Amino acid sequence: MCLGDNMQVNRLFEIVYILLNKNYITAKELAEHFEVSVRTIYRDIDVLCQSGIPIYTSKGKGGGIGLLDNFVLNKSVLSKVEQEDILSALQGLSATNYPDLDKVLNKLSNLFGTKQNNWIEVDYSDWSDNQKEKFNQIKTAVLQKKVLQFDYYSTYGERTRRETEPLQLWFKNRTWYLKAYCRAKSDIRTFKLNRMKNLNVLNDTFTREMPLDQSGMLNVTSVTNMVTIKMKISATQAYRVYDEFDENQIHKEKKDSFIVTFSFPEDEWVYGYILSFGNYAEVLEPVRIREIIKNRLQETLSIYK
Repeated sequence: MCLGDNMQVNRLFEIVYILLNKNYITAKELAEHFEVSVRTIYRDIDVLCQSGIPIYTSKGKGGGIGLLDNFVLNKSVLSKVEQEDILSALQGLSATNYPDLDKVLNKLSNLFGTKQNNWIEVDYSDWSDNQKEKFNQIKTAVLQKKVLQFDYYSTYGERTRRETEPLQLWFKNRTWYLKAYCRAKSDIRTFKLNRMKNLNVLNDTFTREMPLDQSGMLNVTSVTNMVTIKMKISATQAYRVYDEFDENQIHKEKKDSFIVTFSFPEDEWVYGYILSFGNYAEVLEPVRIREIIKNRLQETLSIYK
């Protein structure tokens, strides 16, 4: 059945929610609420009744429009798949500790007559208390559009004080980043959370939104250069190879070794990551990275001499 244009559809949904929260309401009150005629409201009620929603009207003092007792939304407007999609999306958002979502989830579950099936959980238990507090500060600043100040340490250990308009938390390659408009640079930048210190959420607010061309994969070359690395890794490290690389990045050689090719922002972290394989891995390309790792190993060896 065609329910009409978007404006009417939105009004029909809102009428249902109003009726779910009120025992009775008059057609006149609904007409004043939606700024339409009483006749239009009665036409809407007819459409809802024909759609299977058990609405009844009563005349006289104390009468009005109401819903039959024990009505739940899953018997009418939304399909079972649509209900599950809504609850799953809210549970995914709830996993980030979005405020007050538990109440919404419980209410919708009751309306749908559906038991919640928590399909996702995000656990930050491996973070220190300071890191958890940092995450919550950033989340608050993003959601409430408040300016965020912090000290930031560059790849070379240089510290600068930043004032930013935080736009989005971003998880990429096992690392948390913040996408924010940096007022000092007059541009959007990415900041690693573990390099952000002494955070301060200001009372100053902003209206900037994430640009459409930045909503997906932000160009991290604005902060660091990307480098593609080819490594030969011993087969004894198979557990790490399959844990830490995608299948299309791995080539299994016959001589008990793997060739892996991957891209990362080039900084101290990636050097340390390569060195974490010890004598079980060798950088093949690029030559420049190979030389950097060789020099690091020689410097380490000189310490033990």
